[in-house]
Amino acid sequence: MKIAVEQLLPFWEIIKLGNMSSFYSEGKLKQLGFKSIGKNVLISKKASFYGINRIQIGDNVRIDDFCFFSAGEGGIYLGNYIHISPFCSLVGKGRITLDDFSGLSSRVSIFSSSDDYSGKSLTNPTVPDKYKNVNHADVHLQKHVIVGAGSIILPGIVIGACSAIGALSFVTKNIGPNLIASGNPIKIIKKRKDKLLDLEWKLVNES
Repeated sequence: MKIAVEQLLPFWEIIKLGNMSSFYSEGKLKQLGFKSIGKNVLISKKASFYGINRIQIGDNVRIDDFCFFSAGEGGIYLGNYIHISPFCSLVGKGRITLDDFSGLSSRVSIFSSSDDYSGKSLTNPTVPDKYKNVNHADVHLQKHVIVGAGSIILPGIVIGACSAIGALSFVTKNIGPNLIASGNPIKIIKKRKDKLLDLEWKLVNES
């Protein structure tokens, strides 16, 4: 993880590059049709957005290549200081919320809708709703939540503030605050250190 992060060009260096990068310019971002969009936002031209008028993005947000967003009725809300790594997907009818300072490593999938796999109903979006039994429920990642690469988060999940989810985890239950959890099935590993809020205060007040 540390090596992968260091290979990415720093956020502020990309901001300086402006139109020379593979990210949308500030002017173009305002034309794409987001419900709202903040400042210092970097979105790759290779990312895909459906239901873009139901997507809200705060300040200092970066969305990398090949990310897929499909916002249903509940919409998608991204707060401030958020990084979404390549190949992530946020999909579903329920609301998906990522609070400030949260982040997704590569290939994380968040679902706020899920088909019924029991065999009692048909599945997939090509089938009329009356033949399906889809579960829709909001997903909420609170402040300072980080999710490791390849993890899957199912509908209705709340991950508490300052918690971390290990790589390749299958999140099928709520995770409380200040915890490190990992695995399939997901298990609590230990408490997470509590310095994040102090560092947030320094960033906001010293910048």
